[in-house]
Amino acid sequence: MNAASNQPKTYDLAVIGAGVNGAGIAMDAAGRGLKTALIEMDDLGAATSSNSSKLIHGGLRYLEHYEFRLVKEALAERESLLRNSPHIMWPLRFVLPHRPHLRPAWMIRIGLFLYDNLAKRETLRASEGVRFGTNSDLKPEITRGFKYSDGWVDDARLVVNCALAAQQQGADILPRTKVVSARRAKGIWQVELVDQVSGEHRCIQSRALVNAAGPWVSKLFNEALEQRAPKEIRMVKGSHMVVPKIYDHDEAYILQNEDNRIVFVIPYEDDYSLIGTTDVDYTGDPKRATISDEEVDYLLGVVNSHFKKQLTPADMVWSYSGVRPLMDDEGGSAQKASRDYTFEVDAPTGEAPLLSVFGGKITTYRKLAEAATNAICKHFPKAGAPWTKTATMPGGDFSDHQSLNRELQSRYPWLPQDVRKRYVRTYGTLTHTLLDGISSPEEMGEHFGATLYACEVDYLIKHEWATTAEDVLWRRTKQGLRLGEAQQQQLEGHIALQLKQALCSEEAH
Repeated sequence: MNAASNQPKTYDLAVIGAGVNGAGIAMDAAGRGLKTALIEMDDLGAATSSNSSKLIHGGLRYLEHYEFRLVKEALAERESLLRNSPHIMWPLRFVLPHRPHLRPAWMIRIGLFLYDNLAKRETLRASEGVRFGTNSDLKPEITRGFKYSDGWVDDARLVVNCALAAQQQGADILPRTKVVSARRAKGIWQVELVDQVSGEHRCIQSRALVNAAGPWVSKLFNEALEQRAPKEIRMVKGSHMVVPKIYDHDEAYILQNEDNRIVFVIPYEDDYSLIGTTDVDYTGDPKRATISDEEVDYLLGVVNSHFKKQLTPADMVWSYSGVRPLMDDEGGSAQKASRDYTFEVDAPTGEAPLLSVFGGKITTYRKLAEAATNAICKHFPKAGAPWTKTATMPGGDFSDHQSLNRELQSRYPWLPQDVRKRYVRTYGTLTHTLLDGISSPEEMGEHFGATLYACEVDYLIKHEWATTAEDVLWRRTKQGLRLGEAQQQQLEGHIALQLKQALCSEEAH
């Protein structure tokens, strides 16, 4: 081993936190020519970014809080995102039942007019008024409502796609790696890392640093950066529950409640309905956030007051909770806390810059990443121009689901229809990489249940940084909804064996 191999690797930019904002910044920066590392203490998108309402939306209710700039920016972003990632994002029509005692029709019409016109709409349909007949899923007393358009996103896969795009541009992706300290020395950041699996410590150097740690953004200042956070965030828990689907069409519902909040009911994974979200102030470890009995009762209460089909807590097949790091405006209710974002740049003369991200929402991640990267690139005069607004995400180079489905059917006629359909909306054209060298169902390897085969699991380990059954079942595929405990243990054993073989192969070389 030569002396040079003991030298810490030097980057232009180290991004701490691989939620959607951190992964988006790493992608943007790497594409502008900065040598970038993306560092995450857990799996990619394991916290807030995989526990959202799965919506690309302007935020209709934010209009009531007069956040017009945020709504306008988010509405404009919808079109770019839907165009760039057709596999994991698609338009979604929303039904808004009218409850006259909550909001008058004229107020909703004004809000929807603004929603339709604050930003240019190219693909999404305009809003309209509707009447509900006797066949409606809603209770008979709800006779009128409105429809408008927004978008759906597979949030966890969006984070993985950003990481894949960053890697394609030369970035190093370091999941399950914790930053234990970062300090400035001689104009550069000295960053100490610890591998969360092996416990091994190592150091890297970086000319600039981004703190995109989401709910941990302020904590990182105290623990690793050893300085006071310039801003505090407000941690707000949003919980969701999944139930067997309560209606048979592909539109979502946005339900008004007496407390002025709204609850979404969204078609989910073909056979389910996703219900959410709550807004509850939260203290403690964001990793440990779970739905409370009070939140279950709250969500079911809103749904049961609208739908003919009545639900009980026993109908819940899965739940998840995410902690949103919102801007702390010191006071007010959790639901009124702003979804806007800001970032702070700390760049003393002659010292390596630090940029910290506070707040944000998934719809504006690309815009946030672009603005943050612009600020970082002031310190890198040779960096390239912004590029992500029109960039196709990995797997997104096709026109629509139907056309890609036909192409896959023609090329892989042996592939089961339900598997093919899921691959279209999970991997897009990356399906070709997944199925490379496979020519029959038998060659797909062990069948773990539902539509999950060994070839997909091995692809996720090799190409998408999956190392546990949870990574595969709940973030990469959502097949956890369909696999029993014995099947999940079988999967865990397969993953452990694959990782052991990969390690042995690495050591042999």
